[in-house]
Amino acid sequence: MGKRALFDRDDVINKAKDLYWEKGYHGTSMRALQDALDMRPGSIYAAFGSKDNLFKKAIQRYSEESGQLLNYSLETSDSNIGGLKKFIKAIIIEGRKSAPSGMCMVVKSVAELTETDNPELLTLAKQLLGDVEAELASILTKAMDAGEIPSGKDPIELARYVQVQIIGLRTFARATNEVDLVEKFIDGIFEDGPFR
Repeated sequence: MGKRALFDRDDVINKAKDLYWEKGYHGTSMRALQDALDMRPGSIYAAFGSKDNLFKKAIQRYSEESGQLLNYSLETSDSNIGGLKKFIKAIIIEGRKSAPSGMCMVVKSVAELTETDNPELLTLAKQLLGDVEAELASILTKAMDAGEIPSGKDPIELARYVQVQIIGLRTFARATNEVDLVEKFIDGIFEDGPFR
């Protein structure tokens, strides 16, 4: 009969996600993980194999949760564009005080990780960012089909534009307390540039 784990795996991954999200991969020491997870190094290695494997689980969890929030935003909105705006406002404005970091964990990881020290982790972060682009392109295709935005646009180009705007606005929102201005810029994403 196998030994039963003395910890809640989901809870551990969530705590690790919040720590990595707040401090980044390199800023998260093994000691910080021990303290946040209330686990000894041997238990962490036994459960996840390595700090890198725990990071993979954490960033994948972050991505899953972001996807759930996006789906919820779309399901509770009257339109595809309305759902996207709701999602963007949730991650940028509502998440300012509750999230461990105002930055997207995936974007933060792409910026921090390098080909030389963590190529596998960088590849995973880039893949997750690509998955977001594909999901946005799918939503924007539906928005075109529904007549919410002009037809004949390139959905990948629009998705990339939206991603760049989100990344920039998350950074801008960290530097200002002007929430009304951030909201105005979010609304403007779909009114200017390639959406015209």
